[in-house]
Order: sequence, then C-alpha cells, then structure tokens
Amino acid sequence: MANLRDIKRRIGSVENTKKITSAMKMVAAAKLRRAQEAIEAARPYAQRMRATLEEVAAAQADAEHPLLEVREEVRSIELIAITSDRGLAGAFNNQIGKRAERFLAEREAGLDKVSLNLVGRKSIDYFRRRRASQIVRSRAIGANVTYSEASQLAQEVSERYASGEVDEVVLVYNEFVSTMTQRPTVVALLPFTPPEASGDAAEGDEEALSYEIEPSPEKLLGTLVPKAVEVEVFRAMLESQAGEHAARMTAMEAATKNTEELIDKLTLEYNRARQAAITSELVEIVTGAQALE
Repeated sequence: MANLRDIKRRIGSVENTKKITSAMKMVAAAKLRRAQEAIEAARPYAQRMRATLEEVAAAQADAEHPLLEVREEVRSIELIAITSDRGLAGAFNNQIGKRAERFLAEREAGLDKVSLNLVGRKSIDYFRRRRASQIVRSRAIGANVTYSEASQLAQEVSERYASGEVDEVVLVYNEFVSTMTQRPTVVALLPFTPPEASGDAAEGDEEALSYEIEPSPEKLLGTLVPKAVEVEVFRAMLESQAGEHAARMTAMEAATKNTEELIDKLTLEYNRARQAAITSELVEIVTGAQALE
C-alpha cells in the first residue's frame, strides 16, 4: 500500500505541475499577441526610416555625420547582447550567448578591446561566468520594452562611437520569425549605414534627386541618424520580446504534453499496482479459507 500512496502522490505532484505549465502557456500566448502587434507596427517605421536616410544621402553624397563614419581600422568593438530576464523559454536565451561567442571568436583575434553591453538578466548570467572582465554595462530589460529604454541605450553607444571610444557597435538578438522560430541575428549598429539603392531605385534616381531638403541635408542627417539608431535598437528589443513569449509558449506547451504523458504512465502503473494488491489479498483470503477446511 505504501507503493500505491507514493504513486498517487507523484500523480498529484505532476498534475499540479501541469496546471502551472498550462497557465504559463496561456499567459505567454496572451503576451505574444501584444508583442507581435508591436513588432509588426515597428518594422515598417524602421524600414521607412532607413529609406529616408537613403534618399537624403542620395541627395547629397558628401553629407557627413559622426555615426555614419566608417573607421579605417577597427580595434575595439562593443557588443550588445539582448536576452530576457526570465527563463523557462527553451534555448531562446542560450542561443544568443552561443551566437555572440561565435561572433567574437571570429573577430577577437584582430581587436585590442571587446566591451560587452548586456541587456537582460540571462545574458548577464551567461557572460558573468565566461567574460566577466569584458562586461562594461548591464541592465534588466523589464516586463515591457519601452522606447525610452531603447533611446537611452542608443544614445549611450552613439556617444561612445562618436568620441572614438569604440570603432564598431554590434547588436546580437533573437529575430522573431514565427511562433516556432526565433533566429539569432547579428547586426552592425554603428557605423549606421542605410541600405544601398536597388536596381529599381536607381532607375528613379532623377525623381529622388529632385527633392529639395530644408534646411539642409547635414542638419536633417543630424536629426535622422540618431533617431534611426534609436529605432534600430528599439526594434531589436521588440523582436527579442516577441521571440521570448513565443519560445516560452512553445516550451510550456511541450512541458504540458510531457506532464500528460507522465500522468498517463503513472496512472497505468498505479492501476497495475492496485490490481496486484487486490489479487494478493484475494490469494491470501482463499489460502486462509482452504487452511481452515
């Protein structure tokens, strides 16, 4: 009977776990919808921002800005790794650490300095065990990404790039592709380079160059470039947030299915043990009755 009690206790424990994982899945699904709407709204704005910069650059090719300056020799890199604050999201956070390590392994040999700017407690935990001496700044990402947080981070790295403290700034984050897929992505944030004009765009150069820019391309770039960097960081944080909720929802769904399978297995084991106990009791009763005859 002690065995039966142990099995029954385990079934109850797994059922409680199932309730937790099922609730976490529903919460992640609700948050994912909001996060997905936010990133889908931010993507067109970021794309149009880059396109506007391309038009301004095309209007005056010699227009300059410190954040557009490409250094002849890159001796120092600042890497911004974006993860979540919480776990229980499968390989979502760990794959960012591995992707960042792979990038650094490819570039580190030719550098004098590598600085790690960590966003999210999971990235802090990951690199604190491996590259603690290279961490220069770290912060939690919070439950909901805000533009003010992204703006502050972008302004900080922009100041360090413009002053020459770093020669390149790189973003590493999970791009939200679908509910089942979050792709580790490496993006060169600074120097900030708008996309080159495509063949179709080249055909319409005359129309593009006919724009008159007031007060001047230099002043417009002075406003647009810092804003574009902020938008790029904000977009990366939104992509990571949506990917986190998707990864957690998928992980909790898999965990819920596993608990259901374990409950079925334990229930079967309990029934077999109970039948064996009943059979044993019947055999003892029959044996005792026969002994009295």
